[in-house]
Amino acid sequence: MRIGIDARLLAYQRGGTSTYIRRLLERLGSVAPGHQVVALKSRKQAASELPHGRVEWRSLWTPPHHALEQLALPLELLPLSLDVLHSPDFIPPFYRRCPSVITVHDLSFYLFPETKTEDALSYYRQTERAVNNAEGIIAVSETTRQDLQRVMGVRPSRVEVIYHGVDEQYHVLEDRAAVASFCRARGLPDSFMLWVGTLEPRKNLECLFHALALASPKLSREKQRLVVVGPMGWRFEETQKLYERLGLKDRVIFFGPAEEDDLALLYNAAWAFVFPSLYEGFGMPPLEAMACGTPVLASSTPALQEVLGDAALYFDPHQPQALSDIIVRLAEDAELTGSLRSAGLQRAQRFRWEDTARRTLEVYRKAAGA
Repeated sequence: MRIGIDARLLAYQRGGTSTYIRRLLERLGSVAPGHQVVALKSRKQAASELPHGRVEWRSLWTPPHHALEQLALPLELLPLSLDVLHSPDFIPPFYRRCPSVITVHDLSFYLFPETKTEDALSYYRQTERAVNNAEGIIAVSETTRQDLQRVMGVRPSRVEVIYHGVDEQYHVLEDRAAVASFCRARGLPDSFMLWVGTLEPRKNLECLFHALALASPKLSREKQRLVVVGPMGWRFEETQKLYERLGLKDRVIFFGPAEEDDLALLYNAAWAFVFPSLYEGFGMPPLEAMACGTPVLASSTPALQEVLGDAALYFDPHQPQALSDIIVRLAEDAELTGSLRSAGLQRAQRFRWEDTARRTLEVYRKAAGA
């Protein structure tokens, strides 16, 4: 079977979907002996930036999310003779000569349209057509499968739930001197609260900033610092103004985007990881934090509770006071900190990219009739 994976997004965007594409490509070759995995990359993608794996790389001219994508992409795919095509970024070419598998990560563009740009809304609103057009549908959580049924009327039997994994590089680092050295080199305190993601409205940093302002008088100085990691997204200016208005300049450090090696060090340095999203389809960062032994505080949205189980403390993402209260509680309770660390490490072990790749291969086989 000749399997095509649309990996063009790697050249344009960092984030959860790009990580998902990378991890699949790194592992599909080893779980799919006898099959050819053809990775479709952007012509702008440098070879040095490509993920490792036993795959055949083909360059495409058509950029992802382009206005003419549905006309140009099918023409570029014609000579590749694929048996199945996987579109990990929701939208397949609607006219093609092989079966299609798509991955639906979440339905934020339907459920929270106010948190998206008009361009993003226009592109991802093709998802309803995509799920009706595809031969195979992957959802990254049971919550997303239920959203597909509720919002678009998709029969649950058409959707396979396949969780993301946690990469092996996210683990407890025994060399605490190396962690401390990293913090000093980057101008960070020895320990801090941590947030990771793209700085955009759905991630709800406003709740975390309000909660930090409320909690600070009850926290020791070393517990008051927050490190925010990730690229600035749409409408970040509003969050920036709130941070300034709340007087948090001496307590919040904007780290910017982090490489994966740095991210593992950041997780290990943090005394707590806070994830106040209004909505998620899965939520990789809190699982990565758990794998590094960091206690997690997460919003009580359905997907996060599904993925993190009883290994996190939850709060209403619309209630900064509720988040403030559990930040203070965790800061004062060493026994709670220890139990969350232990539970988080056990929880993270359930999520393996090899399992993701193996189950994804079964969806390809079913879609292709192989």
